[in-house]
Order: sequence, then structure tokens, then C-alpha cells
Amino acid sequence: MALTIPGRVVVFDYGEVISAIPSAADRAALVGAAGVPGDRLWPAYDRHRDALDRGTLGVTDYWQQIASDIGVTWSAAEIHNLWSVDFRTWITAEPATVELIAELSHGGTRLAILSNAGFDFGSPLRFSPAGRYFERVFVSAEMDALKPEPAIYLEVASELGITPEAMVFIDNKSINTDAAAALGITVHHFTGAGGLRKFLTSLAS
Repeated sequence: MALTIPGRVVVFDYGEVISAIPSAADRAALVGAAGVPGDRLWPAYDRHRDALDRGTLGVTDYWQQIASDIGVTWSAAEIHNLWSVDFRTWITAEPATVELIAELSHGGTRLAILSNAGFDFGSPLRFSPAGRYFERVFVSAEMDALKPEPAIYLEVASELGITPEAMVFIDNKSINTDAAAALGITVHHFTGAGGLRKFLTSLAS
């Protein structure tokens, strides 16, 4: 199948849109690797995520900051294992979204990714099997900005050579789609691939 949206660039968020929502087993694996209860791990994990995604914390520094917050010490090997367990959580794809992306690509629709993510996600998103469908991958750590800051959407539009009005933006967080909509971007708040298909079909030629 092919899905054509002429005159627009469809920009996808990555986490929990292209990637699957982390499962209970994924989260339990990370808690097990950390060796601390989840109620200690998750607040620190979330607290420093923006700094990781903005690029002001590197991956190792991120995990060391978490360790400091919760009062543990992790070896270099343990930090690498924590990163790898966490990375596997986020690299698992949502199949129905990937199929939609393939249909858009086959229809000649221009596609890009805009993800709040650390430096470690740049190459995997660009060189994964699904990465071939996207003409550009924008990773926040490489941009010194984060969604929902207006500057990040405007930079993406500029780099793609389009106006905000020619962008279609899909994200699972309403704070991010609301910020994009305020700039004149057509948006869809992602809650599932079925709703996304209906939305994209409504824009198709």
C-alpha cells in the first residue's frame, strides 16, 4: 500500500510512537539491573532525563547522577549494562506505526523524526531498518533544545526547507503537540496506530 500526503512533511516523535510502550517486563529488567527498588530508581531516572535529552549530560554521567541521587555506586560494567537494558526498552518498534511509515514512504510522502533523546540515539535512529524511510532524523541532544520549546520545531522546519504550515507533527504527549499547533503546525496527539491511520488518511490525496 501507499499513502501520499502531498506538499507536507510528516514529522514523527520516536518514543512510544514509533517505539513500543515499555512493558512491565522491560521496567522490571531495569530495576533488576539497578539493584534497587523501583520507587527509588524511577524518580531519579526521570529527574535527569531532560539533561540527557538536551545533551548537557552524557550517557555515563546520566547514570552516575542517578547513582548519586539514590546512594549507590555502579561500576563501569554495571553502568554499561544499565544503559543496554534501557536502550533495548526504547528500540523495540510498534509494528503498526512502522507499517504506516512504510506506506507513507512508498507514496512519496516526505518523512522526518523529531525525538527528545540523548546522543546515543542519533545513529541507531538513522541507520535502523526503519531509518531508511526518513530524510532527516532530529535528535534533541544534537540541537540544544527540547520539545515543547518553540525553537526546536522552527529549526526542524528550517532544516527541511518548509514553513511550519507545511509540517505535520505526531507525538504522544499533548504538551508537545499543543506547542507545535501554536506555531501553525498540523498536529496529531498519538494514542494508537488506528487513530493515526485515520488522521493521516484524512490528509492524503
